Amino acid sequence: MSEHGIHTLDTAFLRDHFDAAYLIVEQGRAAFVDCGTSHAVPRLLAALRERGLAPADVDWLLVTHVHLDHAGGAGALMRELPNARLVVHPRGAPHMIDPARLIAGATAVYGEEEMARSYGEIAPVAQERVVVAQDGFTLSLAGRELLCLDTPGHARHHYCVWDARSRSWFTGDTFGLSYRELDSARGAFVVPTSSPVQFEPEALKASIARLLSYSPQAMYLTHYGRVGDVDRLGRDLVEQIDAMVALAQSCDGQPDRHRCLVAALEALYLERAHAHGCALDEAGVRRVLAMDIELNAQGLACWLDRDRR
Repeated sequence: MSEHGIHTLDTAFLRDHFDAAYLIVEQGRAAFVDCGTSHAVPRLLAALRERGLAPADVDWLLVTHVHLDHAGGAGALMRELPNARLVVHPRGAPHMIDPARLIAGATAVYGEEEMARSYGEIAPVAQERVVVAQDGFTLSLAGRELLCLDTPGHARHHYCVWDARSRSWFTGDTFGLSYRELDSARGAFVVPTSSPVQFEPEALKASIARLLSYSPQAMYLTHYGRVGDVDRLGRDLVEQIDAMVALAQSCDGQPDRHRCLVAALEALYLERAHAHGCALDEAGVRRVLAMDIELNAQGLACWLDRDRR
């Protein structure tokens, strides 16, 4: 089921319903927003075929930012899309044209074996096929205008995409994470993402306010899917960003700061999930959020250390 020609595609990164790419179809032309890793390329091409489209019908690949779960497969996908151009933030463009630093950084964290297993090939994109999206950049998909706005806070190389047709944002990681397993009768449950290494709380809150100023009807999150009730979710995100900052400051200077951060974040999210009426028990919530808690703890630590330099 799609609305306004927008299709949610599961890239199958790490687990089901964790990492989405989006396909927008307008009058026989198509655009992808985010693409997952190179392992997702067959799935994305299959999604085109299922809708009667060919790779040559894709005009754009927009990557909200260059973290590998969003853009790692961009080079491999672009090889299959002869007419597409890659739209990327000015700070991210060099890493798409020459991904050597991206590869080196991720390999240092994950190791070569895990890189191959989870992320696959990270291929360069020819410079002449790259379009740099400055703040306010607009593009046309068969006459359907898509607007890219600079939205730092999660990463300095992040933009979000406004689709006036559906009155929706494609938010990458700026509008947090919301997994369907944590939905309740109240709707979606949302958590900010402060994953390393460029978390900036005040910038993130300003970016969220900027998105909400457009009175959107929905947000399309990479993690995961379409959510409505965006004003409530925006308030929830800002509350949690402030709480995360306070927790980080309280853990700073502790002998095992990382363990303190993980425990504090877990307690925060469990309390909020319970108040939200999530159907999963505490063990289930921990299981769904375990990786994000770990990454958020690392990101808060980076922020603490950067802030004092």
